[in-house]
Amino acid sequence: MKPFFQDIFKYHHHFNQQLADLFIAEKKRISARTIPLFSHIVNAHQIWNSRILDLTPFGVHQIHTLDNCKEIDRTNLADTLHVLADFALDTPISYKNSKGDAFVNSVQEILFHVANHSTHHKGQLISDLRQQGIEPPVTDYIFYKR
Repeated sequence: MKPFFQDIFKYHHHFNQQLADLFIAEKKRISARTIPLFSHIVNAHQIWNSRILDLTPFGVHQIHTLDNCKEIDRTNLADTLHVLADFALDTPISYKNSKGDAFVNSVQEILFHVANHSTHHKGQLISDLRQQGIEPPVTDYIFYKR
């Protein structure tokens, strides 16, 4: 299962980098929510990594430049690969959400949530690109594997 998660997060990283490059190239045409939404994707990933690795988390809605998003995405991948190397998937992680409520979830549950969350918002970004008349890359997992 760990190799599967490694592959999924490499897939997300690949297309996050590609999308960031497209957003940079089309900065004048992207919608007003593109940068905040893309920042949210990398923030959420960083926050979950921080909960597992006991690091200082970003704010959920902290906004970054697109270049910074690319760098955060690279760090997120490295940190997630570190988690996969050093933690059993069934390791329970105790954390507090952004409202201060306490929860416990396994590393596997957290990683699945991060991947699913990223896919959800990536779909919103793809839709926004189309609405702005910008041809998005095909980000389907199967295309990545081809």
